[in-house]
Amino acid sequence: MIKRIKRECPHCSEQFTPKTVTSVYCTEQCSKKAYQKRKTEEKREMRRQALIAKIPIDKTFITVPEAILIFDIAKTTIYRLIKNKSVPSVNEGSRLIRVDRQALEKLFPISKPKTEKISTNPFVYDLAEENCYTIGEISKKFQLHDTSVYKHIRKYSIPTRQIGNYVYAPKSEIDKLYNGTID
Repeated sequence: MIKRIKRECPHCSEQFTPKTVTSVYCTEQCSKKAYQKRKTEEKREMRRQALIAKIPIDKTFITVPEAILIFDIAKTTIYRLIKNKSVPSVNEGSRLIRVDRQALEKLFPISKPKTEKISTNPFVYDLAEENCYTIGEISKKFQLHDTSVYKHIRKYSIPTRQIGNYVYAPKSEIDKLYNGTID
């Protein structure tokens, strides 16, 4: 009786049994589609930033499409604010509405590109015997070979402690690794 760990594919939301510890997607097709989606979003964001860079900073009245780009808000929101007179605007003719940039800056902070925060783990591990598994216990519990366990411990920089003939690894990190919550 082999214990199989189930994961959920982030692309199609299907449950699957991963082939390796690092498997994220259920199939190669899901992996490719997620990659394409990620790349399209990156290209779209780059195009958006390029268009924002073309808009002069000292321009006091901007068009509605420019406001959509700069503040990353919906077109209907801007028109609603204009209709409610929350934002001063000037209509220079058919389809030529200009909106006051300073008024929008007061209402909405300028959207900045999302940056991923890289955090280090300053966590101090308790490597007491009762809070750790031995390599043999890990291989029995998760039906893995000893060498696979050693490779995973090295790959994910999990701390170990040797007492006599036994090598101990913290239960919390091992459970995270083999239950599918490793980053």
